[in-house]
Amino acid sequence: MRALARRTVTLMFTLALLIAGLGSAARAADRADVDAFLEVTGFDVALESIRLSADSAPQMLGIDAADFGSEWSRLVREIFDTELMLQMGSDILSKALSDEALDHAAEFYASDLGKRLVVAENASHMKEDEDTKSEAGKAIIEGLNRIGSPRVALLERLNAASDVEDSSIRAIQEVQIRFLMAAANAGVIKLQMEEPDLREMLRAGEDEMRATIKANALASSAYTYQAFSDAEIEAYAEALEHPTMQEVYALMNAVQFEIMANRYEAVAQRLAGMQPSQDL
Repeated sequence: MRALARRTVTLMFTLALLIAGLGSAARAADRADVDAFLEVTGFDVALESIRLSADSAPQMLGIDAADFGSEWSRLVREIFDTELMLQMGSDILSKALSDEALDHAAEFYASDLGKRLVVAENASHMKEDEDTKSEAGKAIIEGLNRIGSPRVALLERLNAASDVEDSSIRAIQEVQIRFLMAAANAGVIKLQMEEPDLREMLRAGEDEMRATIKANALASSAYTYQAFSDAEIEAYAEALEHPTMQEVYALMNAVQFEIMANRYEAVAQRLAGMQPSQDL
């Protein structure tokens, strides 16, 4: 599936609204159909990519993951177990995703273009060398800009269909705050500021974060979809812009961010027994 995105305020509040709105609008989708849809769209691979990002968790707390040695790798495998996260996602989506929305999205991903897009996105999600991928994507964008290619605008349209910047900023902030608060409550760290002050500090860096996210998202799209034609990218953007697809992605992305925050909170609780308390 596409990179995480959509409009959010806080993860739990947004998720509650989506479940209430989408779930009550029509009959909830069958659990087996939801599980099949998640596999077809590469949702399981997207969740696996959360595990790959877990090494950055200790850095948020001022801790070096290497200090834990093999214990950290074991903890990550256990907390970010893909089957567990997929079960969490399926539990929520089977209650909230309507048959109509599921059928609409499934029809696109059952097409030849949809299948090839998922293969490309899965491969991009699981590429562990993010620096190499980012540099390759930036090089592609630079080359396209030099020749005045319309492809850059198409990639920007694709990213805009997912509302990349604003939603990612809100979600990243919420994950960080929930992780820090959980770590503080578990005694892993001692916060020197209250939660409102912490939120204000994170908001102060939004402009820089937004620019970084926009540039990184464009480079990532250029890398991921380099084998697709301009016409295919435009067709994908049109598919994502459809109101029903927007609903599906709004829910799937909110669920994915909620799973990420939930798992980071679980890490914070487990760190209490692995790392002495320290000031932040």
